Amino acid sequence: MSVLIKDVVSHIKTKSVLKNDSAFIDNVSIDSRSPQNNASTLFFALVGPNHDAHIYLLDLINKGVSYFVVHYIPEELKNKAHFIVVENTLAALQEFASYYRGLFRFPVIGITGSNGKTIVKEWLNFLLSPDYNIIRSPKSYNSQVGVPLSVIAINEFHNFGIFEAGISTVGEMEHLQEILKPTIGILTNIGSAHDEGFRDISQKIKEKLKLFTEVDVLILNKNKTIEAFLAKEIKTFTWSTQDRSANVFFQIREYESNSDLNITFNQLCFKVSIPFTDDASIENAIHCICTMLYLNYSQEVIQQRISDLYPVEMRLKVKNGIYNCTLIDDSYSSDFQSLKIALDYLENQKQHKKRSLIISDIFQSGLTDEELYSRIAQLIITHKINRVFCIGATISKFKSKFLNATSYDSTDEFITSFESIDFSNETILIKGSRQFEFEKIVSFLEEKTHETVLEINLNAISHNLNYFRSKLQSKTKLMAMVKAFGYGSGSFEIAKLLSHHKVDYLGVAFADEGIELKKAGIETPIMVMNPEMTSFDAIIQYNLEPEIYSFRGLKAFLKIADAKKLVKYPIHIKLNTGMNRLGFDTAMLPELVEILKSTKRLEIKSILSHLASSDITEHRDFTLKQIADFERDSSFLMKELNISTIRHICNTSGISNYPEAQFDMVRLGIGLYGVANEAHEQMYLENVGTLKSVISQIRVIQAGESVGYVRRFVADKPTKVATIPIGYADGISRKWGRGVGYLLVNGQKAPIIGSICMDMLMIDVTNINCVEGSEVIVFGKDLTVSIIAEAIETIPYEILTGISARVSRIFYRD
Repeated sequence: MSVLIKDVVSHIKTKSVLKNDSAFIDNVSIDSRSPQNNASTLFFALVGPNHDAHIYLLDLINKGVSYFVVHYIPEELKNKAHFIVVENTLAALQEFASYYRGLFRFPVIGITGSNGKTIVKEWLNFLLSPDYNIIRSPKSYNSQVGVPLSVIAINEFHNFGIFEAGISTVGEMEHLQEILKPTIGILTNIGSAHDEGFRDISQKIKEKLKLFTEVDVLILNKNKTIEAFLAKEIKTFTWSTQDRSANVFFQIREYESNSDLNITFNQLCFKVSIPFTDDASIENAIHCICTMLYLNYSQEVIQQRISDLYPVEMRLKVKNGIYNCTLIDDSYSSDFQSLKIALDYLENQKQHKKRSLIISDIFQSGLTDEELYSRIAQLIITHKINRVFCIGATISKFKSKFLNATSYDSTDEFITSFESIDFSNETILIKGSRQFEFEKIVSFLEEKTHETVLEINLNAISHNLNYFRSKLQSKTKLMAMVKAFGYGSGSFEIAKLLSHHKVDYLGVAFADEGIELKKAGIETPIMVMNPEMTSFDAIIQYNLEPEIYSFRGLKAFLKIADAKKLVKYPIHIKLNTGMNRLGFDTAMLPELVEILKSTKRLEIKSILSHLASSDITEHRDFTLKQIADFERDSSFLMKELNISTIRHICNTSGISNYPEAQFDMVRLGIGLYGVANEAHEQMYLENVGTLKSVISQIRVIQAGESVGYVRRFVADKPTKVATIPIGYADGISRKWGRGVGYLLVNGQKAPIIGSICMDMLMIDVTNINCVEGSEVIVFGKDLTVSIIAEAIETIPYEILTGISARVSRIFYRD
């Protein structure tokens, strides 16, 4: 990209005149953290319900960024940079992307639908890339922000585009159509995703079809309901497994590990085999076949390429590696745009100072090899990569451009040399094209754990955080609770994410949790909610802030503070307003005031209390009395001590049910992790943790045979039994066994039979299509911890925090 600022200004709705508009920009950014921000960057300061990028402008100016698109100019920054003032910075970004898209004339596929968009896009890229230089949406960049960023990545060498477009409510698709201007449309399907954003299914169909108002052709499953909403001038290319009047007719035969598709198209009749048996993959493959038929590919090419389709890994994962390494696994795709995204993600991993990059040949960049690897070399320098392992014949030719680079002709050659390479105490980004099979490298580098994993969706945590922030008054601060290993999810990665989102405090239960976060580089203030007196020295050493809830604890901390000659060390005073667990009672406050007045060693950073029943409607009067008592007692302390400090009493349910009690700060706990205490609120939260395992073994037992200890399940008919390597030592309650609970296998309920063992449990998979190695969901989006908790008469907190540390946590972003 190389665009004159004056061309940007002339194509967006500006409210001011830019004096210096003769400069060129070659990078557009919305991420203040990206090391790719430089003097040639145009930064769009996006504003949302819970974020405002204008607060980062000074940092960006100090990094050398000169040109900004803003909604307003902060008073202290006037004359320090070049500002383009607009009414709406997101609209300006979209207007610029629409202008930029218009500079290029080549076929563009636009894909929308409720499911399958990313898979179809990635498969089409694989199928068509031998014949075109393709630009495509990276990852799932299909939103109001993601689509313009995807389009802005087009360069003069591209000659084909594949982009996906997703919407969640009315009025969004028109903007995406203006940006993409697709010439070929694909409608994958209309399902239930984001139903809450539409009045009914008819409105949803109409909105999605707005992407295709100017296409040359729309590829879709023949459907009278959908076609009734299409404008007559839109040409369709339909397929069906039922209606032979469709342009392409498919007959499907499924086998154990693959499916045959018998295709009838015009005068052609031929068969294609795909390595999938599930309905979603078959439908996605059909859309790809129809696209190839429309583009006049021969049946021989279609047969050969379709048979090579592969499962798409749609997300970047963070994993524990050998010798205290952290792995960023992005080993299934390698193009320039996704490399930039992965490197920006690497930049946010502060656990290790040392960084390595394992990278394969890059394909489909649209650039010459010389220009491509020169740009990659610059990215590597910008992101402070310590060493680079180049794998592939092409990238190896350019290894001299990279600092501290080693080259290998193939993945196997790298693996052969593996023992001679020292990998330890570092972050390793693994970025490779699929044909290089970098999953082999991941296998060598990954810390060996058993096959049960807890996957943590970091995007979902961000969503849930922003949802609760939207309920807060503009000046209300937020403390995010990461105690109990992040409610079982893993505190370090989550703390990093929350620090990026600029939460005001992190809350932990005990000092050792806070110490680990500080050691890992977390700079956000950390409050220790239940400090043990034996930990006070360590709390001070690591600049943690203790909650003080008793005279015994206060006097012990003061003794240490006197010995260390501390001045105004931050502490937090806990009041008991009815929880009757920890805290100073009302009658204790005069004595507390006298002690605090007598010392300069301490500074009260906040006064807090804890609501006992904020989620129980029947206890509303009790909760209101707690709030009133807290108002009275905290006001007494502030008046007597002549201080103004932060006050907080609301937990997750308090945020939702008692907005009048936000005071100066709230504490967000279980809601951050996707669990609402109120049923009506659950629909607005996203699932964070998915506990999954695999089938170790399958056997068929006959009537009269038993399963497990004490023969607690006896079959009354032939039963197919699957053994899963997860048990009560991993945190699965024995109450969930013996027919009470179930797991999900291929989306179907598989009852747990017999007693849950220490390391294993058994399920009934009779009539479920599965094999040894098939994935099993223990809990997640469709089988929530709330469902399990209700069935075994406990609370979701216990389910989440009970997952054993031996279960590997894998963090990812969609």
